[in-house]
Amino acid sequence: MSDMALPGSIEPAIRKGPDLDGGFHPLTGIIYMGVVTAALLFVAYSIYLDIDATGTKVTTYLPYLLLFVALLIALGFEFVNGFHDTANAVATVIYTRSMPAHIAVVWSGMFNLFGVLLSSGAVAFGIVSLLPVELILQVGSGAGFAMVFALLIAAIIWNVGTWYFGLPASSSHTLIGSIMGVGITNALIRGRDGTSGVDWSQAANIGKALLLSPLFGFALAAVLLFVLKTVMAHATPALFAEPKGDQPPPWWIRGILILTCTLVSFFHGSNDGQKGMGLIMLILIGTVPTAYALNRALPDSQIKQFSVHSEAASAVIEKKGAGFNILGNPRPAVTSYVAEHQINEGTYPSLAVLVKDISNQVTQYGSLAKFPADAVGNTRNDMYLVSEALRFLMKDKESELNKDEVATLNSYKGSLDGATKFIPTWVKIAVAIALGLGTMIGWKRIVVTVGEKIGKTHLTYAQGACAEITAAATIAAADGYGLPVSTTHVLSSGIAGTMAASGSGLQWSTIRNIALAWVLTLPAAMMLSGFLYYLFYSIL
Repeated sequence: MSDMALPGSIEPAIRKGPDLDGGFHPLTGIIYMGVVTAALLFVAYSIYLDIDATGTKVTTYLPYLLLFVALLIALGFEFVNGFHDTANAVATVIYTRSMPAHIAVVWSGMFNLFGVLLSSGAVAFGIVSLLPVELILQVGSGAGFAMVFALLIAAIIWNVGTWYFGLPASSSHTLIGSIMGVGITNALIRGRDGTSGVDWSQAANIGKALLLSPLFGFALAAVLLFVLKTVMAHATPALFAEPKGDQPPPWWIRGILILTCTLVSFFHGSNDGQKGMGLIMLILIGTVPTAYALNRALPDSQIKQFSVHSEAASAVIEKKGAGFNILGNPRPAVTSYVAEHQINEGTYPSLAVLVKDISNQVTQYGSLAKFPADAVGNTRNDMYLVSEALRFLMKDKESELNKDEVATLNSYKGSLDGATKFIPTWVKIAVAIALGLGTMIGWKRIVVTVGEKIGKTHLTYAQGACAEITAAATIAAADGYGLPVSTTHVLSSGIAGTMAASGSGLQWSTIRNIALAWVLTLPAAMMLSGFLYYLFYSIL
């Protein structure tokens, strides 16, 4: 590897790093393309099986063509996410010579895959909840497809651009910015105040997680290294040494570093992999609602529980709306509350009517799998609308709900979410493969920046381990709370923290470029996605 700077005026490496330019075997490319082909066929076959199970007759192939294009873009986002973000996980094991580069990226890709497969889905639907409710309810419309295409293409463009310049920018930041750009533009197009196009309370929670996690990573990694040095420096000096040439570290240090890399890769998959899942589900609901609008696999026991929770919630809501009657369609009043978060005299009565309608339909058919094709989309929209309204009401001080009433409504919301917020196994597998395959290519630019260009001295074993432990713990905690965080920012700030704690010094030009990308990502993604949404909205 030469000492030439990457595009973007990042300083050349002070010391020669490991060999990242292993030869490419043609058989590797054949196997890789074979996996890609098999994955696409698997996705197509899974969709065919799901549609066939509903008994739906295919009359036109246009929705399936749109579905194919949208799924390719969504999986493309996860692919780019793989080589853009996961490079951070392997940088420490590569630069400490714990694993050869070609083995490290395959290893990381495999555990990213496992992380996606075992993910909960909480982050996926936390991201989706930022989207404008009217677009989610009409995701099969031209505006719905314009939304999905705009935010995914904007995120891909920014991620590829920052990757080209070797900057560890955040895919999470990019996607959140894209969603906000679509939300604001959509509100302006519909003649509303731009600020009403985004759920700012949810955006604030996600924003705090994204903004504070790098600071937390820097501080925790620095403290961890300081404690390790204080306790173990005399007993195990090898832990605080730099690699000697291309020799691997002692076996026990090597084991620690590989374990921490594995944990970061796994938790990256479990957190970042979910971002694409929620959007893929929106695409599926918009194109083939019969198969994906409702969770047809929901067991009978949960249907019975749904009825119990519905009855209890209905009593609470009817009590709040006593004395008012609704004539006509109750949905506009509830949609208005979800969009504007302002309770009026029609909010509770309208909500009560919707809750009763949903309960009557579930009781009538007895199972979500038995819902007729023409009722599935509307029932799903009603369930989603009521769930979102309850989410805001339980946080709204004007709702005047006591603790018992909040608990009752929360149980009912859980039943609604079980019926509408689900992720089929094949979607997880498809995203896992896309993320894993992305990990295995294009990783070098980010790895060089993280491994060589943050600190002024070579990464020691202890510094690599502390940064990885910090990143794994932070991502795992965020995953538990259903919040997205940036693997990129947590790990690179963790490495910077260890360099600062050890007195090694930082390459400030690189830190400046990373910080600049961090600051610019959100507004740049917002403007890009807003422009693309307006363009696609005008065309579709």
